[in-house]
Amino acid sequence: MNLIDEQTDRGAIQIARDQCKGCGLCILTCPVHCLELSQELNRQGYTAAQYAGHGCTGCGICFYVCPEPGALTVYRRKETRV
Repeated sequence: MNLIDEQTDRGAIQIARDQCKGCGLCILTCPVHCLELSQELNRQGYTAAQYAGHGCTGCGICFYVCPEPGALTVYRRKETRV
């Protein structure tokens, strides 16, 4: 991760692949487009959403639109003041 990514990534997303049904609501509502559909199927046969690995602002919109409780967890990074 370069210095620019570290400054812009204010959050991170963890997705429970086997709970995701691949509806895509989180992907559509993400304002910074840091979510995508996986190329692999989960245990239930769905293409689950996955975090692209960078760009998350920690806004939590994806968490609130997800119909599956517990499928998405959003983490906000603490700001470090210099």
